[in-house]
Formats: sequence, C-alpha cells, structure tokens
Amino acid sequence: MAEKRIVLGNCGKTDPQDIESYLKVGGFKAYEKARRMKPKAIVEEVKKSGLTGRGGAGFNCGLKWELAMNAKGRQKYLICNADEGEVGAFKDKYILSHDPFGLIEGMIIAGLAIGARKAYIYLRGEYHPLKGLLVSAIGQASGKGYLKDMDIQVFEGAGAYVCGEESALMNSIEGQRGESRYKPPYPPQRGLWDMPTIINNVETLMNIPHIVNNGAAWFSAMGAGRSKGTKVFSVSGDVAGPGIYEMEMGSTLKELVVGLAGAADIKAVQIGGATGNIIPGYMIDTPLSHETFLGSGAVMVFNSTRDIIDIVHNDIRFLNEESCGKCTPCREGTEVMLEIYGRLQQGDGRERDISTLEELARTMAAASLCGLGQAAAVPVLDSLRYFYNEYIDRVNQSQFLRSYLGGELVVSKEGIR
Repeated sequence: MAEKRIVLGNCGKTDPQDIESYLKVGGFKAYEKARRMKPKAIVEEVKKSGLTGRGGAGFNCGLKWELAMNAKGRQKYLICNADEGEVGAFKDKYILSHDPFGLIEGMIIAGLAIGARKAYIYLRGEYHPLKGLLVSAIGQASGKGYLKDMDIQVFEGAGAYVCGEESALMNSIEGQRGESRYKPPYPPQRGLWDMPTIINNVETLMNIPHIVNNGAAWFSAMGAGRSKGTKVFSVSGDVAGPGIYEMEMGSTLKELVVGLAGAADIKAVQIGGATGNIIPGYMIDTPLSHETFLGSGAVMVFNSTRDIIDIVHNDIRFLNEESCGKCTPCREGTEVMLEIYGRLQQGDGRERDISTLEELARTMAAASLCGLGQAAAVPVLDSLRYFYNEYIDRVNQSQFLRSYLGGELVVSKEGIR
C-alpha cells in the first residue's frame, strides 16, 4: 500500500516560514468555516469522525472536547503536547518543522470548540531550535487576524520524559516539579490551574482542519474498526529507508517497514518506543491500529543480529533514569529490573530472575501511578512471551560460567573472573 499523506500533505509543499504559501494551498479556510459553526457543531463533527488521540492512548478526541466544552470554569485552556520524548519518535518534530501553520489552525479550531482563549504549545526542551519558527508562525497568524479568539504561547520543557504525560506536563507549566497527578479529576474537568483543559498532541490537532474542511464522513471512511483516518510513523533501526511515513490506519506492519522503509531479515519490531510492544518478525502481517499495536508512532526494526535482552535492557535503563520517583512501583520496580538485566548481560543470571521479572512487570502495570511505570512492563512481558528461549539461554550460559569458574562470578570493569 502506498503512503496516504493527509497530515503530512503540506510538508515539503509550503514554506514553513511564510504564511502566504500556506494560504495559497487553502490554509485557514477550515478556521473560517469553523467560525460560522456553533461550538457544539464542531465537537459533534469531530466526534462523528472517530478521530482518536495520536499520542498513544487512543481516546476519542470529540468526546474529550465535549467534556471540556460542558465543564464550568472562568477560564479554559488548550495545550498542544509537543513534548515528543519517546525513544525512536521524531514525527512531531518533522511536522512542526514543515507545517507550523497547520498546527496553529488546528489549535484555533479546537479553542473555538471548547471555549479556550489561552493555549500553550509545550515544546520538548531538545526541540529548542524550533521555537523561533513557531513563534514566527504565531506572529504571522496573529498579523493576519487569525488569533482574535486565542492567545498561543510556546512553553519549553526541560527535557524530562515524564512531562509527556499530561498531568506532569501541566505541573511543569504551573512551575511545579514534573510529576504525575492522581486521577480523577481528569484535565477536561480540572486541569491547568484547576481549570478545564484539553491536551492534544501535535498529530491529533493537525487532523482537525481536514475534518472541518472535508467532513466527518470523509475521515471516518478511512481506517478500520475504531481506528479511523491515517497515522504518521517514524521508522528507524535496521531499515534501508528510515524516515517519516503516513499510512491509512489498518495498513499492515509489513507494508510500512518492508514496503516503505525497506527492512529485511527482521527479527523483531518495537512499536511505540521504549514502552512499546516488541513483536517477532513472523507477526509482520499484523495491521497497525488501536485494536492491535500502534502506540505513539515510533517504530524500531531489529534484524537477526540483535540481542533482545540487550534491547529490553536499554529500554529499562532509559525508563529507570526518566522515572520521576513519585510512586514506589515505578521507582523501585525499574531499579530492580535494571539490576536483573545488568546481571543477565554480564553472565550472572539466575533462573529465578525470569519469574521475578514477570512478577515485577505485572505489579508495575497494575500499581504504577502513570503510564511510564505501567507501560515499562510492556517490553519485558512481550520479550518473555515471544523470546523466552533467549532468557533461558542466558541463564544456562550464566550457570555454565559459574560452574566452569568453580564458584561465584566476580564482575568488574576489568571483566569476569
């Protein structure tokens, strides 16, 4: 299946530094149409389209907006989550770099729908070079009179992965430490400064002008099941053509990583970054959707030379470092997992390590406060499910080494002795 570029439709065709080039391709026509609609009608159109959040959770966007629209508050906020910190994800960076006006138009329409007059673009700290481009685009849109109903501010994060989680993100904007909050209440009811708040990611908002222009029926005709429209993926790893691709929901993983990115000799694919599912190469015909595997759109391909335990070890090392430490299951669980994977890597694994990893993963998934700790279990459990023999081999190798050396291993920077 070929690419279907809707969200990426203007990328490479318009000048991201010049609003005139965006206007020439029909830019802000959706905004003009939305201004003639009642807020409830905009929300209904988005609900009927079946647009779901593209950040990974997959909640119905229109339903979320409806909660905020009906919520009481002297002020309502819209936040665009551009804190793209997931391992292997770089699609939002590409979108922001190539089509900032499309994002601004989507944000203004969202503001009309929910009644928000103040909005933030929460920009990942590492994306600082994009701030000037975004500020310039906002200034040009304001100069053309498109920001009469909304003030948009670019807010830079400080590089914490956990601030991609919506409640930690709001804490960050409020000047507090970036930690997740207990829920409920949920942001559409009580979010930023206790006011009704909608948080959508970049790709979600980029879909809004297209839905308003073309209608809910046009959008919902694409995709499969409850996964409507298209999805943008960032593909990396052992592929001939790493990059950004957009495909209709329900397209297979094979069409993406083999057909478009040129992968071969596939051992495994991780979908959704460090907290994403790891599936074996023989499942390459799986459709990409909310019903199967999707995540945030980061797709990493590993060929037969790669070590699965090494891959998961890297995932856990990252998550352990990025855990905010607020809740015990995540803070202590990733610490113990890191210690076990370190020993497995160093030839000092124990048979009980396998059952301990599974028990820890299931506990963390059930008891952690936010998505970081809950989803840290995913690569561990998937690798145990599909690559169990690699764990057994590693434990057997460790036992052999211990017996060969006649006792306990001593692992140091100088090696094993």
